[in-house]
Amino acid sequence: MTPMTPRPRTLTPLAFAVAAAILWAGAGSAMPPGAVKDLPPPPADRPDPVDTAVDPVLRAAVDSPARPATDRVRDIYRHPYETLKFWGLKPGLVVIDLQPGGGYWTEILAPYALKTGGVYVAGVSDLANPKLSEAAKAGRAKFEAKFADAARYGAIRYVGFGPVSGPLAPPNSVDLIITSREIHNWLGGGYLDRAFAQAYAALKPGGVLAVEEHRADPKPQLVGASNGYVATRTVVEAAQKAGFQFAGSSEINANPKDTKDHPFGVWTLPPTRQSSGSGPPDPGFDHSKYDAIGESDRMTLKFRKPT
Repeated sequence: MTPMTPRPRTLTPLAFAVAAAILWAGAGSAMPPGAVKDLPPPPADRPDPVDTAVDPVLRAAVDSPARPATDRVRDIYRHPYETLKFWGLKPGLVVIDLQPGGGYWTEILAPYALKTGGVYVAGVSDLANPKLSEAAKAGRAKFEAKFADAARYGAIRYVGFGPVSGPLAPPNSVDLIITSREIHNWLGGGYLDRAFAQAYAALKPGGVLAVEEHRADPKPQLVGASNGYVATRTVVEAAQKAGFQFAGSSEINANPKDTKDHPFGVWTLPPTRQSSGSGPPDPGFDHSKYDAIGESDRMTLKFRKPT
């Protein structure tokens, strides 16, 4: 199968508002009747233009053969170069990557920061959280060991992030904060608003909150986003509540093949390929249908802290 690679497009404020109204009206989220029309409108100015100038250092970081093969095969679904350009990455920025997981973005952003005079900060498990599991502590240690090669990754900085963590950085000191496929966890953990408020405080005026998330629309968002899919409305309202302005939306990571009705939620799809609700994987589970879909349909959004 040849994976589908959607063509990126950026919505104007009017197009975003119309599309959002259509999607959210059918999203079935727990909102009172008429709430859609009462949403604050996008800012009067146009969304940020996408920088189309070639960034050879970023291109080289994405194309680097040193990146793990398991990450590079995901690029057809994640479009790292185009996504980072859309979010406004450029040389010399201070970037925080919240909950970087296995380091998909770290493998690109840390070498890029090293070569362009920027700073890469990983928002990892908060060791000050008394309820942090031993597995989470071990995961952070493993992550730090994996990216300890300063010659390759530079001096990565670390900050604890989670439901009870402290500030991400000194106020007004960060250029770009990225959250990639983590907002469903913040919803389930009950700290979505807190996380957005922390991001707002850390960003400089004009700084960007960059979001990629599994998209529930046009299906309803389940309570706590328990299947991993989040309504666009949920993200936009949380961002606006924190004080952010909408700055753009791209369909670069859209996947119309994703029916969003999988037996184990979004984790049925690659790369997780979950095959049972609990316990060991089911060897008899047929993954073919879900592998043919590919990775999830995702919103790719950009919010800006007002200047």
